[in-house]
Amino acid sequence: MRRREFIASLAAATALPRAAHAQEKVRRVGVLMHVAADDAEAQLRLAAFLQGLQEAGWSVGRKVRIDARWSPGDIPRLFRDAAALVATSPDVILDGIGATTQALQQASKTVPIVFAQGIDPVGNSYVESLARPGGNTTGFVQLDYDLAGKWLELLKELAPGVKRIAMLREAGPAGIGQWAILQSTARTHDVEIKPIDLLRDAALVERDVTAFAATPNGGLIVAVSAAGLTHRDLIIALAARHRLPAVYAYRTFVVGGGLDTYGADIAGQYRRAASYVDRILKGEKPADLPVQTPTKYDLIINMKTAKALGLTVPQSLLARADEVIE
Repeated sequence: MRRREFIASLAAATALPRAAHAQEKVRRVGVLMHVAADDAEAQLRLAAFLQGLQEAGWSVGRKVRIDARWSPGDIPRLFRDAAALVATSPDVILDGIGATTQALQQASKTVPIVFAQGIDPVGNSYVESLARPGGNTTGFVQLDYDLAGKWLELLKELAPGVKRIAMLREAGPAGIGQWAILQSTARTHDVEIKPIDLLRDAALVERDVTAFAATPNGGLIVAVSAAGLTHRDLIIALAARHRLPAVYAYRTFVVGGGLDTYGADIAGQYRRAASYVDRILKGEKPADLPVQTPTKYDLIINMKTAKALGLTVPQSLLARADEVIE
């Protein structure tokens, strides 16, 4: 399906219910995403969530109305959009990547919130504990900070000659947490590391990566962040232009030409989040629904990119891969 047709189908799914179904009680589900509405990857994640709702018996547009807010750009706008969404009195809100949970919790302490891509919800004070969240928020964690160390080890396995690594991260607790683990792991591998903060301005991202690439033996780790997703085409292009081996947090980077990823199935996280939204709509409380962590991380390698970089992927690594893109 072409992108235009795909987005049109989503728009139809999230439209107001028709008058013919006015006699039915229509539940309201809000969605807050910290990316642009036309971002194809974000649309696929929303589609996975809607599929999960349909599978749970919620006819989207008839039994449940979806109010999706797309909030790319600066944090102040995200907080305004969160407040505006809460003001519509939804029955439950799904929140995506970025500071969406923080923004929604500031906007309401009572409206149920389900996060699909949580990062350290206890450390960020979003929940009291994973087993007993308390409050109005629960959901699904997309990674443990320790994954940042695995990315470094994977990059060294793919490209042993790498001596310098830049982590492309987003400012905030998630970026800091991933950076702290990377620092610890780098000491044991005798690797120099450098943070590059991902900002709204794509020109600044290009400037910083280009400056890093001016010195040889470099590689990239693109951490979990909304900004990374926004700039993914540019980041993939820069890695190719400067011949920088790179490990990414999300599959979409590797499908788009990136070298390698190790991370959770994000679309699956959104389908799973639909199960919690279903349970909340049926009367359960977020405080009683335990936060769930990934049961599996997927290793995906793009062999075409490896060959373009002159890398020989070890057979031991190929044997562990969940998917190999030729």
